[in-house]
This record gives sequence, structure tokens and C-alpha cells, in this order.
Amino acid sequence: MLLPRRPVPELRVPTLAHGDFDLATDAPELFTLVCFYRGLHCPVCLKYLRDLDKLLPEYERRGTKVIAISSDVGERAQEMASKVGSNLRFGYSLPLTVARQWGLYISSSRGKSSINIEEPPLFSEPGVFLVRPDGTLYYGSVQTMPYARPLFSELLQAIDFTTANNYPARGEYDGPV
Repeated sequence: MLLPRRPVPELRVPTLAHGDFDLATDAPELFTLVCFYRGLHCPVCLKYLRDLDKLLPEYERRGTKVIAISSDVGERAQEMASKVGSNLRFGYSLPLTVARQWGLYISSSRGKSSINIEEPPLFSEPGVFLVRPDGTLYYGSVQTMPYARPLFSELLQAIDFTTANNYPARGEYDGPV
């Protein structure tokens, strides 16, 4: 389990238009927002990424770099980026071993999705993380299903609150209970 205020696992993936992404060298002013999505087959992901894309300038204004990552191959990631109509950085070919290190749930294919696109044999379920420039976790949310994800508009408000109040990452305690 990832713990706030502790280092996150390494994260390196190719991107569609920005070279290789390496979280350790991303160098945001405040955070890197890592949005793991299920893949091209997921209509909920498409809507979710469109919502994120609309807010991208607001995240950037707040010193937060953004990347959307899936285990899809490059061609499927490119198709998703085209559907999103996006300025987002899209990472692809996320190894499922790395997804598991991040605490993401892994699902197996059920054939074609509701939008008639074949699911990969295995893929990760969604997760959203805010990582500090020093590589430590500030915020994390993972889902076992494609729905009920954090709202990006609320996450922006949380960043504003965090900045204004020097609010620490919470959930860091791992001692006896």
C-alpha cells in the first residue's frame, strides 16, 4: 500500500508526443497529477479524460503537471487521445507489474466493451495520484470499477486549499492500531 509522505514507485512510460515520461524527472512546481485510466475500451475513461482535458490549463496555472497513463499499446493510446481531442500527455504501455506497485487493481477481459471495443487480456483499473516534486505521495485514489472516480474540479479546489493552508498529506500513519 502506498502511504502519503513516502516515495511512490518508479514510473517510466513512453508518451505519444512528449518523449519518455519519467516521474522522477518531471519537475513540477507543486504536483504531478497521474491519472491511470483503463484504456480505449472504456467509455467512462473517455468522458473522464475529456473532463480532465478541459481543466488542464487550470492545473498548469496551479503548478501541476498532468499525465494520463494506461497499459494500452501506443496505437490504442493514440486512438484514445484522438477521441479526447486532447492537449493531455498520454503515456502508454504501462507494465501491469508497475500498476500493481501503485496499488491499482487488475482486471481480465470480458471480450468487447459496451462500445464494442475489445478489452485487452489484462488491464489496470483507474487511479488518480498527486505526487510532490520530491517523489512523495500527497493524494491517492484507486477504484475497483470504472465509475465513482474523484472529480477533477474538486481536486482543483483541494489543491487551492492545500496551497492556501499548507495542508499536509494525510493517511501517513502506519503504526499499530
